[in-house]
Amino acid sequence: MISPSHVLDRVLVLEMVRVTEAAAIAASKWIGRGNNDAADAAAVEAMRAALNTLPMDGTVVIGEGERDEAPMLYIGEKVGSAQDGGPKIDIALDPLEGTTITASAGPNALAVLAIAEQGGLLNAPDTYMEKLAIGPGYPEGTIDLARPVEDNIRAIAKAKGVETSQLTACVLDRPRHAEIISALRSLDCAVKLIPDGDVAGVIAVSDPDTGIDVYMGSGGAPEGVLAAAALRCVGGQIQGRLLFRNDDEIARARRWGIDDLDRIYVLEDMAKGDCIFAATGVTDGSLLDGVHRHKGGCITTESIVMRASSGTVRRVRAEHRKGA
Repeated sequence: MISPSHVLDRVLVLEMVRVTEAAAIAASKWIGRGNNDAADAAAVEAMRAALNTLPMDGTVVIGEGERDEAPMLYIGEKVGSAQDGGPKIDIALDPLEGTTITASAGPNALAVLAIAEQGGLLNAPDTYMEKLAIGPGYPEGTIDLARPVEDNIRAIAKAKGVETSQLTACVLDRPRHAEIISALRSLDCAVKLIPDGDVAGVIAVSDPDTGIDVYMGSGGAPEGVLAAAALRCVGGQIQGRLLFRNDDEIARARRWGIDDLDRIYVLEDMAKGDCIFAATGVTDGSLLDGVHRHKGGCITTESIVMRASSGTVRRVRAEHRKGA
């Protein structure tokens, strides 16, 4: 049982939804306009403004990069209106998970946010992470990132009581995943390829309606922490291992206190204690509907918000009648 956090009680769950709503609405103005940077900048600016209205002493531990790379919502940035005496909150965020998706009007773009008490979220560097995730209901130890793809698929199938041909894996559609896809298909496992948006891909394993049994492959480390926070709330298992492409990324990891470069992180390493996860759809997707504009200036949004200590999952459909 996850103990509730009195610190998080002071930052209302629905306030997190208002933050992701603001970012999603701002980004939605750039859907299909082919401008990744403008969509991302709009979401960042709106999320930062919304965070700064909240009565907390917040620190961004997963953000848009380091200070010299990201003028707003960089790792280490302080947000909130109560820097002197407010509850100390760690924040992981991706104001627009799926900038390319948004620019091309594709599915599953999200504005995403997770919060925990200070020290509750892994301060991961902005590198790639190899990920392996399954939903709730499996025995601990069913998956192991150190094992080959085939071994993990067989273990999941055995735990579920089905043949490997009855499993579906979600994988980012990237050339680097060719070997993973080949291994999956050698076991007659179905593969659902997604263009972007691996936070939504990982969360899909927790929802039986998606038909996704396992998520595999590499994507951003920050997105791995966000996905872990979501699974912390609804159940499931995730493992991650940082991948480094050059010496600069290794040096960056060491600056954040990471000495074991080959460590496999489990769920509790990435998100521990009580935490809250919120996401609002920017474009329509398998997890959430996107932002829609209607006659008369009304804007509708759909969001999801989860809390680890209570195990609650709320879906919030909102009408913003003043426009945005």
